[in-house]
Amino acid sequence: MSQPNPGPQQIPVVVLAGFLGSGKTTLLNHLLHRSGGTRIGAVVNDFGAIEIDAMAVAGALGDSTVSLGNGCLCCAVDASELDVYLERLARPSTGIDVIVIEASGLAEPQELVRMVLASEQPRIVYGGLVEVVDAAEFDDTRARHPEIDRHLALADLVVVNKIDRAGDGERVLGLVRELAGRAAVVPATYGRIDPEFLFECRPSEERIGQLSFDDLHEHDDLHEHDDPHGHGEHHTGHLHTGYDSLSFTSEVPLDPRRLMGFLDSRPEGLYRIKGYVDFGPHDATNRYAVHAVGRFLRFYPEPWAGADARLTQLVLIGSGIDAAGLAKELEACKSDAPHADEHGMWGVLRYVRGPEESLGEPEEAALEEI
Repeated sequence: MSQPNPGPQQIPVVVLAGFLGSGKTTLLNHLLHRSGGTRIGAVVNDFGAIEIDAMAVAGALGDSTVSLGNGCLCCAVDASELDVYLERLARPSTGIDVIVIEASGLAEPQELVRMVLASEQPRIVYGGLVEVVDAAEFDDTRARHPEIDRHLALADLVVVNKIDRAGDGERVLGLVRELAGRAAVVPATYGRIDPEFLFECRPSEERIGQLSFDDLHEHDDLHEHDDPHGHGEHHTGHLHTGYDSLSFTSEVPLDPRRLMGFLDSRPEGLYRIKGYVDFGPHDATNRYAVHAVGRFLRFYPEPWAGADARLTQLVLIGSGIDAAGLAKELEACKSDAPHADEHGMWGVLRYVRGPEESLGEPEEAALEEI
């Protein structure tokens, strides 16, 4: 069975949306402060594309002019130019690991997601729609902007920000979860969520061949500059609270049909799946890197290296997920087939896209959902 070329390592593009005052820029600055060495490229407030060192400009975003080490970059951007900036940011010479598009407070996230999914840039991959809402002002925002219900239904992750300021935060969380459907919903104060929920916090050259989630649950004390007014310490001392992770390893290959059944029925709140899958006799020459965020799914075939241990290694991250139940479901995906099934991989191959291919069926389906 011939396999598409997996092409270059792809950079996830995360769309960060939310109405004015929800805390998008605060969240982005928090991600920059706590990037762990990840180099973040940003398209900010529809003003400009910025190549940035994650630690160099934290606190300077949210304006059309951003100070860099060698001067300033200030230029106007509209939606038609987005693909140009994605291409610029994704060039290998930039060393960028993840791109965050911070939409303006009045932008339509649906259109930005469409553009990312339809991008012809081979070095990028959709990294999810993150919708930020202001818990304290949620009812008023919903009255002024009823379209927020639709935005929440499209999101892959919803950050319910300023939860400490809401007198009835649990009610707001419950309502947002109803409106968000299958999306993961996490509470936050001052935009503090662990960056590893969105992307790997290590430079790409250190990540190759690694899952990079091994320290997700380590204690992470707050730094004074994250909260200059000294508020919120008791709410966010451990940024991983509010979501869970599951690591799954198997020396037995997985059955492609069973795994696709698992992926097609993945539960509400399961935000990310990342890792490598061994399909054994169904494809003995390749392992398959898997990238799933929200409803988006893609596989990348990679030839086994001689020294590689033939394992399936997956990390699942979500909010309110039943980790033990998911582990049992993955155990049930183990293969008992001694011989290859020529049709067994068809479901997987629908979600493989080579850099030379045009928009395929899975992407078209995703566009229809949006």
